[in-house]
Amino acid sequence: MRVTYPHMGLISIAFHGLLRDLGLDVLPPPPITKKTINLGVLHSPEFACFPLKVNMGNFIESLELGADTIVMAGGSGPCRFGYYAEVQREILTDLGYKFKMIVLEPPQERAILLEKLKELGAKRSWPAILRTLQTTWRRIKALDEIHAQSLRIRPRELAKGSTTKAYEKALLPLAAACTPREVSQALRTARKILGGVPINTEKKVLRIGFVGEIYMLLEPYANLEVERLLGEMGVEVDRSIYMSHWIKDHLLLKSLGLAGNKPTKKAAAPYLNHFVGGHGWESVGDTVRYAQRGFDGVIHVLPFTCTPEIVAQSILPTVSREQGIPVLSFSLDEQSGEAGFQTRLEAFLDLLEQRKNRVKFVAP
Repeated sequence: MRVTYPHMGLISIAFHGLLRDLGLDVLPPPPITKKTINLGVLHSPEFACFPLKVNMGNFIESLELGADTIVMAGGSGPCRFGYYAEVQREILTDLGYKFKMIVLEPPQERAILLEKLKELGAKRSWPAILRTLQTTWRRIKALDEIHAQSLRIRPRELAKGSTTKAYEKALLPLAAACTPREVSQALRTARKILGGVPINTEKKVLRIGFVGEIYMLLEPYANLEVERLLGEMGVEVDRSIYMSHWIKDHLLLKSLGLAGNKPTKKAAAPYLNHFVGGHGWESVGDTVRYAQRGFDGVIHVLPFTCTPEIVAQSILPTVSREQGIPVLSFSLDEQSGEAGFQTRLEAFLDLLEQRKNRVKFVAP
């Protein structure tokens, strides 16, 4: 069994470690490039979500390199993500690839999820599998912490690009760690590396909340590296969703029959008081909470044709007006260009600066 998986930001590092620690021969997909996108677009339905197309490109490139097993997440509810694995399986089979797809379903299907985990860790006992899951959980939390730290440091760095270089270096020990103890040691090392970036602690920066569909938030290639761009423009970005938060709210608490993310849902209630699939509910609630916390603005990203986020996008102008926080939405797909994207970002930041200096805000 030679296993591969889709790219999804830092979760790819954690997932690679999980499969490796289960004793599997892991073939990571090549880094996402224009070739990846072109392959995915060529072999995907035209109006499919952009993440599905990126994942299709990941799988085709990995299968061409010799992978014979694909591990993919499943889902349920109004979001089309629940259909990804089946659609991808059918397309890849029609293309003539010989492979096995193992789909990890959400907690409603606990027996199936445990069965799939046991299948992946066939040579491991249940205690060993549980220890591997514990290490993976700690690795995910550590990766999220380091990412959040980089977002705070980057807008204050003295040398442009120094935070990004340190961040990439800091990820290496976390990727290599194989036990909870090693993860803890790697986290201390990563903190030290990022803490060594020279910064201007007195610098006043804009603070922007980052909301939207989870894949678009977590995968830098998909969101045109907006976090890095904003940081290097002197903006502190606060991402609303991290993988550790999602696992805690949607997997752990939900599997126990408990409701997660209550503050966000309560904040959203005057504008949207029910689940619409994906992260549409959270996009509205988190925008309200960013306004309440005094943030200067919010950037909302969604894949083109994403129904849950289109619902949120239609509500956010009202939230913006009533909560007094500027919101800029980006609907992105394979046609999105970096030049126009950066121009809109720069214009939005100019407006936020004017607003902060008591100049009346005019919506873009």
